[in-house]
Amino acid sequence: MILVIFMPGRHWIGKKSPSIISKLKSLTKKTNKQLEPTSEFEIKLNDINDNAPRFTHNIYNGSVIEMSKPGTSVLQVIAVDPDDSSVSGHARVMYSIIKGGENFRIDLDTGIITSSNVLDREQQKSYELVVRAKDMPGYEGGFSSTASVIITLEDINDNVATFTKKQYTISVLEDRPIGSEAGMLQIEDKDEPQNTNPMFSFVKQDYSGLFNVVSDNITKNAVIVLKQLLDYEKVKTYTMEVEVTEKTTVPPGKRDPQVNTRAMVFLNVLDVDEPPVFQRPSYFFSIFENASLGTHVGSVFASDPDEAQKTVRYSINGGNVFTINRDSGSIKTSNNLDREMNAWHNVTITAVEDGPGGKESTVSVFLKVLDINDNSPELDYEYDLFVCANARPGKVIQTIAASDKDEMTNGQKLSFYLDHAHSNFSLVDNHDNTANITLKQGGFNPDEKKTYFLPVVISDNGRPQLVSTYTLEIVVCGCDANAEAEPYSCRGAYAQTGVSIHALTVILLCILAILVITLLIVMRRKFKKDSLVTLGKSAGEIHEQLVSYDEEGGGEMDTNGYDVSVLNSVRRSSMRPRPEAQPGPCLYATVQKPAAKGDMAVMIEVKKDEADHDRDGIPYDTLHIYGYEGSESLAGSLSSLESASSDSDQDYDFLNDWGPRFKTLAELYGVDGAENGYEY
Repeated sequence: MILVIFMPGRHWIGKKSPSIISKLKSLTKKTNKQLEPTSEFEIKLNDINDNAPRFTHNIYNGSVIEMSKPGTSVLQVIAVDPDDSSVSGHARVMYSIIKGGENFRIDLDTGIITSSNVLDREQQKSYELVVRAKDMPGYEGGFSSTASVIITLEDINDNVATFTKKQYTISVLEDRPIGSEAGMLQIEDKDEPQNTNPMFSFVKQDYSGLFNVVSDNITKNAVIVLKQLLDYEKVKTYTMEVEVTEKTTVPPGKRDPQVNTRAMVFLNVLDVDEPPVFQRPSYFFSIFENASLGTHVGSVFASDPDEAQKTVRYSINGGNVFTINRDSGSIKTSNNLDREMNAWHNVTITAVEDGPGGKESTVSVFLKVLDINDNSPELDYEYDLFVCANARPGKVIQTIAASDKDEMTNGQKLSFYLDHAHSNFSLVDNHDNTANITLKQGGFNPDEKKTYFLPVVISDNGRPQLVSTYTLEIVVCGCDANAEAEPYSCRGAYAQTGVSIHALTVILLCILAILVITLLIVMRRKFKKDSLVTLGKSAGEIHEQLVSYDEEGGGEMDTNGYDVSVLNSVRRSSMRPRPEAQPGPCLYATVQKPAAKGDMAVMIEVKKDEADHDRDGIPYDTLHIYGYEGSESLAGSLSSLESASSDSDQDYDFLNDWGPRFKTLAELYGVDGAENGYEY
């Protein structure tokens, strides 16, 4: 049996016609022995048109500037056919426009699309085409494919901006500030915003000084801006014509002479309730000082600028020197004026419209107080004058100066002279508001400290002329040889008549010593008080009570209101004369102090000292009763079970000595309280 084996060969690429080279062997099945040599053969494949052209994109986007010349290139479309281009035009592609080709054409071989007409974006912004690519041109049949092409027109500034209306009516309040918008005129432009650049102007320049028209940065509309303030009372309506222009690239034949490039504007001014207006922005008045009260200074005037012409009332702020008539605005003085105290007065006048909710406005008034000659000249200093006994004639002792509180204008000077001639001194006027006191003749006794009085008269040249007289003291004292070189060397000797520095030091030391001694005394008394307090018992052992009785006691069971030690001390001394034999003692006078100063004595001393030095205590006499519980009971038993027996020899007459408070107790023990004769 013969077995034939086919061996696939190589596929050659790059030739005009693709081919396959293969090998063939023949073998026996049983022995697997090759019967014939291997045969090699080539199989050539012939192409047929079985593929349609394919566009590189399903949708193409292109753009062209509007108003471009016909034939302007827009874009190129490309389609590829995978068939063999060498066989009967299988891979050759031919392009055509099957839809929307009225304004465009396409090259059959290259696929370049160009414009065929002048296109206007304002008429149509974009175009959509359908192009076809077909193989085997010139033959019937073949394959084809299509693609969409969208062409957008790019805008240029080829349209003039125009007003939407031929006339506009706008209203604006009269109180709008300068630079604010009065109104807006709307325009339209078919071009894109970036290609809209209108310019506005007034046809007539009648109101160019009052208004300005500009373009809005965003909307490009015309905006009328105020250059001056409006006044409804003067002008209520303004009529103006506004024109719009624009630099465009409008081709010939596209211009429309009917467009609205001009518009009439009627601007109405609306009335606003305005505050009163003063005739001046500020007022200046002057008045002489010392003017009588009620003197007229000046008047202010304000009026209502509105048509209502409301009545205006005036008021003044700024002190109590001036008053104003609320109806007429006349300003008068209400207090004395003194230029030397206040040369200027600044006040504020308020004008208010009469009626509820009336508007108000203010104005500043400056009042100058004019000077009159009402102050006499005064020396600038209090002079201490000294002259040496050995000074030579002609020596200048002192240069004195004077001033005047009145206004010293040009040409006004002070004059100096002596009230009467002096034999030893003279006064020389320097004509500059100063004068020199000079020694006329010397020869003073150096051992005699003599004082001379020099009457100096100072006068001004005002109207009326005012004069002041001063009496200056000149002290003669001894000087050393160089007195001429140091004219005031004798002041030190003269000044020694006062208190010296050493004396002042001693006085201060004495005052300091007194303060130290006082401080030590206070500290010693405080220390002594603290020492006495420490001698007593603790607070737990000593109890202070202030007891005030105003009712009868409860008998022998009432043991909380008095010291039991008192009972014991009285019982031990019960053998004393009857009260009829001697005057009755004072209440609690029978209480005796222990013989030896024990704890109770110390406690009493401490409490007495505290009461004596208690600054917070009440100022009148008080009764201090102290209950002290010792280590054992001094009173013993007070029970009536033991003391009320009939055979007791105890004498209870001493209960009558204790006063009416123990009357009940005395009656219980058979004592007649009336016998003691006490009235408490």
